[in-house]
Amino acid sequence: MKYCVLIIDGAAGLPLPERDGQTCLELAHTPNLEAMAEEGTLGIARTVPPGMEPSSGNACLAVLGYDPEVHHRGRAAIEARSMGVTIDEGEAAFRCSLVTVVDGKLMDYSAGHISTEETHQLIAVLNEKLGNDDIHFYPGVSYRHICKIRGREDTLLATCTQTTDIHGESIDEFLPTGPGSELLRDLILRSAAVLRDHPVNIKRRARGDKPANMIWLFWSSGPVPDLPAFKQVYGLSAAMTSAVDVLRGLAQMMGMTVLDIPGVTDGLDNDFTAQAAGALAALQEHDLVVIHIEAADEAGHAGLIDAKVEAIQRVDREIISQLHSWRGDSFRVLVMPDHPTPIQLYTHNDEPVPFMLWGAGFTANGARRFTESEAAKTGLFIDPGYNIMSQLIRG
Repeated sequence: MKYCVLIIDGAAGLPLPERDGQTCLELAHTPNLEAMAEEGTLGIARTVPPGMEPSSGNACLAVLGYDPEVHHRGRAAIEARSMGVTIDEGEAAFRCSLVTVVDGKLMDYSAGHISTEETHQLIAVLNEKLGNDDIHFYPGVSYRHICKIRGREDTLLATCTQTTDIHGESIDEFLPTGPGSELLRDLILRSAAVLRDHPVNIKRRARGDKPANMIWLFWSSGPVPDLPAFKQVYGLSAAMTSAVDVLRGLAQMMGMTVLDIPGVTDGLDNDFTAQAAGALAALQEHDLVVIHIEAADEAGHAGLIDAKVEAIQRVDREIISQLHSWRGDSFRVLVMPDHPTPIQLYTHNDEPVPFMLWGAGFTANGARRFTESEAAKTGLFIDPGYNIMSQLIRG
Protein backbone atom coordinates (compact mmCIF):
# COMPACT_ATOMS: atom_id res chain seq x y z
CA MET A 1 0.00 0.00 0.00
CA LYS A 2 1.15 3.53 -0.83
CA TYR A 3 -0.18 6.65 0.91
CA CYS A 4 -0.43 10.35 0.15
CA VAL A 5 -1.33 13.10 2.63
CA LEU A 6 -2.32 16.39 0.99
CA ILE A 7 -2.41 19.33 3.42
CA ILE A 8 -4.15 22.35 1.86
CA ASP A 9 -2.97 24.77 4.52
CA GLY A 10 -5.67 27.14 5.77
CA ALA A 11 -8.18 26.19 3.05
CA ALA A 12 -11.13 25.99 5.46
CA GLY A 13 -12.88 29.14 6.62
CA LEU A 14 -16.09 30.87 7.59
CA PRO A 15 -19.12 31.82 5.45
CA LEU A 16 -18.55 35.09 3.61
CA PRO A 17 -21.56 37.45 3.72
CA GLU A 18 -20.29 39.29 0.64
CA ARG A 19 -20.33 35.98 -1.30
CA ASP A 20 -23.84 34.81 -0.36
CA GLY A 21 -22.64 33.10 2.80
CA GLN A 22 -20.34 30.67 1.03
CA THR A 23 -16.85 29.67 2.17
CA CYS A 24 -13.86 29.69 -0.16
CA LEU A 25 -14.07 25.89 -0.46
CA GLU A 26 -17.69 26.28 -1.55
CA LEU A 27 -16.87 29.08 -3.99
CA ALA A 28 -14.10 27.12 -5.68
CA HIS A 29 -14.73 25.07 -8.82
CA THR A 30 -13.27 21.68 -7.86
CA PRO A 31 -14.50 18.91 -10.16
CA ASN A 32 -11.69 16.53 -9.22
CA LEU A 33 -12.31 16.93 -5.49
CA GLU A 34 -16.02 16.43 -6.12
CA ALA A 35 -15.36 13.16 -7.94
CA MET A 36 -13.20 11.91 -5.08
CA ALA A 37 -15.70 13.12 -2.46
CA GLU A 38 -18.45 11.05 -4.07
CA GLU A 39 -16.21 7.97 -3.78
CA GLY A 40 -14.50 8.60 -0.45
CA THR A 41 -15.19 8.98 3.25
CA LEU A 42 -15.63 12.55 4.51
CA GLY A 43 -15.88 14.00 7.97
CA ILE A 44 -14.45 16.68 10.22
CA ALA A 45 -11.50 16.51 12.62
CA ARG A 46 -10.35 18.63 15.53
CA THR A 47 -6.68 19.20 14.82
CA VAL A 48 -6.10 21.86 17.50
CA PRO A 49 -6.78 20.75 21.09
CA PRO A 50 -8.83 23.21 23.19
CA GLY A 51 -6.65 25.93 24.65
CA MET A 52 -3.73 25.39 22.28
CA GLU A 53 -2.56 27.94 19.73
CA PRO A 54 -4.07 27.18 16.27
CA SER A 55 -0.70 27.34 14.56
CA SER A 56 0.46 25.17 11.69
CA GLY A 57 3.05 23.71 14.02
CA ASN A 58 0.35 22.29 16.29
CA ALA A 59 -2.28 21.53 13.65
CA CYS A 60 0.12 19.79 11.26
CA LEU A 61 1.42 17.66 14.13
CA ALA A 62 -2.13 16.33 14.46
CA VAL A 63 -2.57 15.78 10.73
CA LEU A 64 0.69 13.81 10.72
CA GLY A 65 -0.51 11.64 13.59
CA TYR A 66 1.18 13.20 16.63
CA ASP A 67 -0.72 14.44 19.68
CA PRO A 68 0.03 18.21 19.91
CA GLU A 69 -0.55 18.17 23.66
CA VAL A 70 2.25 15.63 24.05
CA HIS A 71 4.59 16.52 21.20
CA HIS A 72 4.28 20.32 20.91
CA ARG A 73 7.53 21.94 19.82
CA GLY A 74 8.28 25.66 19.77
CA ARG A 75 7.72 26.94 16.24
CA ALA A 76 10.96 28.92 16.14
CA ALA A 77 12.86 25.75 17.01
CA ILE A 78 11.09 23.83 14.24
CA GLU A 79 11.88 26.49 11.65
CA ALA A 80 15.45 26.79 12.90
CA ARG A 81 15.87 23.03 12.44
CA SER A 82 14.81 23.35 8.80
CA MET A 83 17.35 26.13 8.30
CA GLY A 84 20.19 24.16 9.90
CA VAL A 85 20.35 26.48 12.92
CA THR A 86 21.08 24.75 16.22
CA ILE A 87 19.62 25.97 19.52
CA ASP A 88 21.71 25.03 22.51
CA GLU A 89 21.16 25.34 26.25
CA GLY A 90 21.14 28.98 27.29
CA GLU A 91 19.90 30.13 23.87
CA ALA A 92 16.51 31.39 22.74
CA ALA A 93 15.22 31.47 19.17
CA PHE A 94 12.50 33.71 17.77
CA ARG A 95 10.71 33.88 14.45
CA CYS A 96 11.94 37.14 12.94
CA SER A 97 9.47 38.35 10.33
CA LEU A 98 10.16 41.28 8.02
CA VAL A 99 7.06 43.46 8.01
CA THR A 100 5.72 46.73 6.65
CA VAL A 101 4.85 49.43 9.18
CA VAL A 102 3.17 52.67 8.08
CA ASP A 103 2.52 55.54 10.50
CA GLY A 104 3.10 53.22 13.44
CA LYS A 105 0.67 50.58 12.18
CA LEU A 106 1.59 47.09 11.01
CA MET A 107 0.12 47.03 7.50
CA ASP A 108 1.63 43.86 6.01
CA TYR A 109 2.90 40.80 7.89
CA SER A 110 5.00 39.70 4.88
CA ALA A 111 6.26 43.04 3.44
CA GLY A 112 4.38 42.27 0.26
CA HIS A 113 5.76 38.72 0.17
CA ILE A 114 9.21 40.11 -0.34
CA SER A 115 11.61 37.89 -2.27
CA THR A 116 14.14 35.67 -0.54
CA GLU A 117 16.99 37.31 -2.45
CA GLU A 118 16.01 40.75 -1.14
CA THR A 119 15.54 39.63 2.45
CA HIS A 120 18.94 37.96 2.62
CA GLN A 121 20.46 41.38 1.98
CA LEU A 122 18.36 42.87 4.77
CA ILE A 123 19.24 40.10 7.22
CA ALA A 124 22.92 40.72 6.49
CA VAL A 125 22.65 44.39 7.44
CA LEU A 126 20.64 43.52 10.56
CA ASN A 127 23.51 41.30 11.66
CA GLU A 128 25.97 44.08 10.95
CA LYS A 129 24.06 46.78 12.85
CA LEU A 130 22.15 44.89 15.56
CA GLY A 131 23.99 41.58 15.88
CA ASN A 132 26.87 40.72 18.18
CA ASP A 133 28.40 37.68 19.84
CA ASP A 134 25.08 36.96 21.60
CA ILE A 135 22.54 38.05 18.98
CA HIS A 136 22.47 36.63 15.48
CA PHE A 137 19.95 36.79 12.61
CA TYR A 138 19.65 33.82 10.23
CA PRO A 139 18.11 34.18 6.76
CA GLY A 140 15.18 32.01 5.81
CA VAL A 141 12.60 32.13 3.01
CA SER A 142 10.78 35.31 1.93
CA TYR A 143 9.75 37.24 5.06
CA ARG A 144 10.41 34.37 7.54
CA HIS A 145 13.74 34.35 9.42
CA ILE A 146 15.24 33.45 12.80
CA CYS A 147 16.82 35.58 15.52
CA LYS A 148 18.87 33.65 18.08
CA ILE A 149 19.79 35.20 21.42
CA ARG A 150 22.38 33.71 23.78
CA GLY A 151 22.52 34.26 27.53
CA ARG A 152 19.06 35.79 27.85
CA GLU A 153 16.74 32.89 28.58
CA ASP A 154 14.42 35.36 30.30
CA THR A 155 13.29 36.45 26.82
CA LEU A 156 11.48 33.11 26.54
CA LEU A 157 9.09 34.38 29.21
CA ALA A 158 8.11 37.49 27.24
CA THR A 159 4.59 37.76 25.86
CA CYS A 160 4.76 38.23 22.09
CA THR A 161 2.02 38.60 19.49
CA GLN A 162 2.25 37.02 16.05
CA THR A 163 2.07 39.36 13.08
CA THR A 164 -1.11 37.94 11.56
CA ASP A 165 -3.00 38.99 14.70
CA ILE A 166 -2.06 42.66 14.16
CA HIS A 167 -3.84 43.66 10.97
CA GLY A 168 -3.58 47.43 10.45
CA GLU A 169 -3.25 48.19 14.16
CA SER A 170 -0.74 50.26 16.13
CA ILE A 171 2.39 48.29 16.96
CA ASP A 172 2.63 50.09 20.30
CA GLU A 173 -0.24 47.98 21.60
CA PHE A 174 1.43 44.70 20.62
CA LEU A 175 5.12 45.10 21.39
CA PRO A 176 6.53 42.33 23.63
CA THR A 177 5.79 42.63 27.34
CA GLY A 178 6.90 40.87 30.51
CA PRO A 179 10.26 39.36 31.52
CA GLY A 180 13.01 39.86 28.97
CA SER A 181 10.81 41.96 26.73
CA GLU A 182 12.99 45.08 26.91
CA LEU A 183 15.64 43.45 24.71
CA LEU A 184 13.06 42.27 22.17
CA ARG A 185 11.39 45.68 22.04
CA ASP A 186 14.78 47.34 21.59
CA LEU A 187 15.66 45.09 18.63
CA ILE A 188 12.28 45.63 16.98
CA LEU A 189 12.32 49.41 17.33
CA ARG A 190 15.98 49.83 16.36
CA SER A 191 15.46 47.74 13.23
CA ALA A 192 13.35 50.53 11.70
CA ALA A 193 16.34 52.88 11.37
CA VAL A 194 18.50 50.07 9.99
CA LEU A 195 16.05 49.03 7.30
CA ARG A 196 14.31 52.26 6.32
CA ASP A 197 16.78 53.54 3.73
CA HIS A 198 18.41 50.28 2.71
CA PRO A 199 18.83 50.06 -1.11
CA VAL A 200 16.42 47.11 -1.20
CA ASN A 201 13.66 49.21 0.31
CA ILE A 202 14.48 52.27 -1.79
CA LYS A 203 14.02 50.12 -4.90
CA ARG A 204 10.84 48.53 -3.53
CA ARG A 205 9.24 51.89 -2.84
CA ALA A 206 10.25 53.12 -6.30
CA ARG A 207 8.49 50.10 -7.85
CA GLY A 208 5.40 50.65 -5.72
CA ASP A 209 6.15 47.58 -3.58
CA LYS A 210 5.79 47.52 0.18
CA PRO A 211 9.09 48.05 2.03
CA ALA A 212 10.37 45.62 4.64
CA ASN A 213 10.99 48.41 7.13
CA MET A 214 10.86 46.64 10.51
CA ILE A 215 11.32 43.24 12.12
CA TRP A 216 8.85 41.53 14.41
CA LEU A 217 9.88 38.88 16.97
CA PHE A 218 7.54 36.14 18.25
CA TRP A 219 7.08 32.33 18.54
CA SER A 220 9.98 31.93 20.97
CA SER A 221 11.63 28.61 21.68
CA GLY A 222 14.52 27.14 23.55
CA PRO A 223 16.20 23.81 22.70
CA VAL A 224 13.75 21.00 21.89
CA PRO A 225 14.28 17.27 21.21
CA ASP A 226 13.36 15.53 18.00
CA LEU A 227 9.98 13.82 17.69
CA PRO A 228 9.59 10.04 17.71
CA ALA A 229 10.44 8.90 14.19
CA PHE A 230 7.43 8.50 11.89
CA LYS A 231 8.68 5.09 10.77
CA GLN A 232 9.03 4.01 14.40
CA VAL A 233 5.48 5.13 15.22
CA TYR A 234 3.67 4.03 12.04
CA GLY A 235 6.03 1.54 10.41
CA LEU A 236 6.24 3.47 7.15
CA SER A 237 9.04 5.35 5.43
CA ALA A 238 7.88 8.87 4.57
CA ALA A 239 8.85 11.95 2.58
CA MET A 240 7.50 15.50 2.47
CA THR A 241 7.41 18.43 0.07
CA SER A 242 6.71 21.93 1.40
CA ALA A 243 7.83 25.48 0.74
CA VAL A 244 7.81 26.57 4.38
CA ASP A 245 10.35 25.94 7.11
CA VAL A 246 7.86 24.88 9.79
CA LEU A 247 6.76 21.84 7.76
CA ARG A 248 10.25 21.05 6.52
CA GLY A 249 11.49 21.29 10.11
CA LEU A 250 8.75 18.97 11.39
CA ALA A 251 9.65 16.48 8.66
CA GLN A 252 13.27 16.49 9.74
CA MET A 253 12.28 16.07 13.39
CA MET A 254 10.15 13.05 12.38
CA GLY A 255 12.91 11.47 10.30
CA MET A 256 11.09 12.06 7.01
CA THR A 257 12.96 12.74 3.79
CA VAL A 258 12.56 16.39 2.74
CA LEU A 259 12.04 16.61 -1.02
CA ASP A 260 13.62 19.51 -2.90
CA ILE A 261 11.40 20.01 -5.94
CA PRO A 262 12.18 22.99 -8.21
CA GLY A 263 9.43 25.60 -8.44
CA VAL A 264 7.84 24.94 -5.03
CA THR A 265 6.85 28.22 -3.35
CA ASP A 266 4.38 29.44 -0.74
CA GLY A 267 2.16 31.38 -3.17
CA LEU A 268 0.21 31.21 -6.39
CA ASP A 269 3.48 31.18 -8.32
CA ASN A 270 4.01 27.65 -6.98
CA ASP A 271 4.46 24.93 -9.60
CA PHE A 272 1.60 22.79 -8.27
CA THR A 273 1.93 20.24 -11.09
CA ALA A 274 5.64 19.68 -10.51
CA GLN A 275 5.17 19.47 -6.74
CA ALA A 276 2.58 16.70 -7.07
CA ALA A 277 4.57 14.84 -9.72
CA GLY A 278 7.74 14.99 -7.63
CA ALA A 279 5.89 13.77 -4.56
CA LEU A 280 4.29 10.84 -6.36
CA ALA A 281 7.65 9.91 -7.86
CA ALA A 282 9.02 9.69 -4.31
CA LEU A 283 6.57 6.84 -3.66
CA GLN A 284 8.93 4.61 -5.62
CA GLU A 285 11.25 4.71 -2.60
CA HIS A 286 8.86 5.60 0.23
CA ASP A 287 5.58 4.26 1.58
CA LEU A 288 3.98 7.64 2.28
CA VAL A 289 4.41 11.15 0.94
CA VAL A 290 3.13 14.43 2.37
CA ILE A 291 2.30 17.29 0.00
CA HIS A 292 1.94 20.59 1.86
CA ILE A 293 0.47 23.54 -0.04
CA GLU A 294 0.76 27.01 1.55
CA ALA A 295 -0.92 29.31 -1.00
CA ALA A 296 -4.47 29.25 0.42
CA ASP A 297 -3.20 30.09 3.90
CA GLU A 298 -1.18 33.06 2.65
CA ALA A 299 -4.23 34.38 0.80
CA GLY A 300 -6.32 34.01 3.95
CA HIS A 301 -3.81 36.00 5.99
CA ALA A 302 -3.95 38.74 3.36
CA GLY A 303 -7.77 38.75 3.33
CA LEU A 304 -7.89 37.96 -0.41
CA ILE A 305 -10.99 35.93 -1.29
CA ASP A 306 -10.28 35.48 -4.99
CA ALA A 307 -6.65 34.49 -4.38
CA LYS A 308 -7.69 31.87 -1.83
CA VAL A 309 -10.32 30.47 -4.19
CA GLU A 310 -7.77 30.38 -7.02
CA ALA A 311 -5.30 28.53 -4.78
CA ILE A 312 -7.90 25.86 -4.02
CA GLN A 313 -8.81 25.57 -7.71
CA ARG A 314 -5.14 25.21 -8.67
CA VAL A 315 -4.80 22.39 -6.12
CA ASP A 316 -7.83 20.68 -7.64
CA ARG A 317 -6.74 21.15 -11.24
CA GLU A 318 -3.03 20.41 -10.89
CA ILE A 319 -2.69 18.12 -7.85
CA ILE A 320 -5.97 16.36 -7.13
CA SER A 321 -6.23 15.39 -10.81
CA GLN A 322 -2.93 13.51 -10.48
CA LEU A 323 -3.95 11.79 -7.24
CA HIS A 324 -7.32 10.75 -8.65
CA SER A 325 -5.64 9.10 -11.62
CA TRP A 326 -3.69 6.80 -9.31
CA ARG A 327 -6.57 4.34 -9.19
CA GLY A 328 -5.88 0.85 -7.96
CA ASP A 329 -6.01 -1.48 -5.00
CA SER A 330 -2.87 -0.19 -3.30
CA PHE A 331 -3.23 3.59 -2.92
CA ARG A 332 -4.84 5.69 -0.20
CA VAL A 333 -5.16 9.47 0.08
CA LEU A 334 -5.92 11.85 2.94
CA VAL A 335 -6.90 15.40 1.95
CA MET A 336 -7.47 18.11 4.57
CA PRO A 337 -6.48 21.58 5.77
CA ASP A 338 -4.48 21.73 8.98
CA HIS A 339 -6.61 24.59 10.38
CA PRO A 340 -9.00 27.24 9.01
CA THR A 341 -7.67 30.64 7.96
CA PRO A 342 -10.89 32.66 7.64
CA ILE A 343 -10.70 35.64 5.30
CA GLN A 344 -12.46 37.93 7.76
CA LEU A 345 -10.05 37.09 10.60
CA TYR A 346 -6.76 37.37 8.66
CA THR A 347 -5.44 34.62 10.92
CA HIS A 348 -6.07 31.04 12.03
CA ASN A 349 -8.81 29.77 14.31
CA ASP A 350 -9.21 26.44 16.10
CA GLU A 351 -12.43 25.19 14.48
CA PRO A 352 -12.51 21.57 13.25
CA VAL A 353 -11.62 21.06 9.59
CA PRO A 354 -13.01 18.82 6.83
CA PHE A 355 -11.09 15.73 5.80
CA MET A 356 -11.43 13.13 3.06
CA LEU A 357 -10.12 9.56 3.06
CA TRP A 358 -10.09 8.12 -0.43
CA GLY A 359 -8.78 5.00 -2.10
CA ALA A 360 -8.44 1.31 -1.31
CA GLY A 361 -10.82 0.28 1.47
CA PHE A 362 -12.68 3.60 1.82
CA THR A 363 -16.29 3.86 0.76
CA ALA A 364 -18.66 6.76 0.07
CA ASN A 365 -20.57 8.16 3.03
CA GLY A 366 -22.88 10.61 1.28
CA ALA A 367 -20.80 13.73 0.65
CA ARG A 368 -20.95 15.40 -2.74
CA ARG A 369 -18.23 18.04 -2.34
CA PHE A 370 -15.14 18.64 -0.25
CA THR A 371 -16.49 21.51 1.83
CA GLU A 372 -16.97 22.32 5.50
CA SER A 373 -20.75 21.84 5.39
CA GLU A 374 -20.72 18.63 3.32
CA ALA A 375 -18.13 17.05 5.61
CA ALA A 376 -20.12 18.01 8.71
CA LYS A 377 -23.32 16.49 7.27
CA THR A 378 -21.77 13.01 7.27
CA GLY A 379 -21.72 12.99 11.07
CA LEU A 380 -18.20 11.55 11.16
CA PHE A 381 -16.12 13.48 13.70
CA ILE A 382 -12.56 12.54 14.66
CA ASP A 383 -11.59 14.06 18.00
CA PRO A 384 -8.73 14.13 18.84
CA GLY A 385 -7.66 14.78 15.29
CA TYR A 386 -4.26 13.09 15.52
CA ASN A 387 -6.10 9.77 15.16
CA ILE A 388 -6.62 10.61 11.47
CA MET A 389 -3.27 9.06 10.52
CA SER A 390 -4.30 5.72 12.02
CA GLN A 391 -7.54 5.92 10.05
CA LEU A 392 -5.57 6.44 6.85
CA ILE A 393 -3.11 3.62 7.45
CA ARG A 394 -5.25 1.05 9.20
CA GLY A 395 -8.62 1.94 7.69
